[in-house]
Amino acid sequence: MLKLLGAVCIFGAAGWAWRRGTAERKRELDTLADLMALLGRMDSEIRLRRTSLPRLLADLGRGRGPEVRRFCLSVAAALTRDAPLGESWRSAAADLPLGAEERAAVAALGDLLQGDEAGICKGIQLISKLLEKRLAAARDRRQETEKRSGALWLSGAALLVILLI
Repeated sequence: MLKLLGAVCIFGAAGWAWRRGTAERKRELDTLADLMALLGRMDSEIRLRRTSLPRLLADLGRGRGPEVRRFCLSVAAALTRDAPLGESWRSAAADLPLGAEERAAVAALGDLLQGDEAGICKGIQLISKLLEKRLAAARDRRQETEKRSGALWLSGAALLVILLI
């Protein structure tokens, strides 16, 4: 009976770990898609309205997910305290739940947001295209990754149960 309870606990822990990994990957994809939508909207707002960046980020952050909203509010708050844009953007980008390459691309955008309107919009479009490619690749790999991680967790749990019995 005790071994059966241990086996159930092991399989339960493996299932929990698999679900947690799946949720983290989904969160990363959702954040990346939300960030791309933010950058697209930011590009059009800069071109059409010429809104100041702190106000623009505060407005655009309202309709986004929690990670992107926190990112926008962090940058906007730092800019209202007269912090440099590049530094504020990079420090806020470091807290985003993205892969290292995506986070580095978003952080690099902070340096591209300085200058004239054409340069800023060009930088936003460049980073948006890069993030779009990464998002498409991640979505393509997602199902295969979930299958592999599920098989790995199930196999590991089975091995531990066999060793337990």
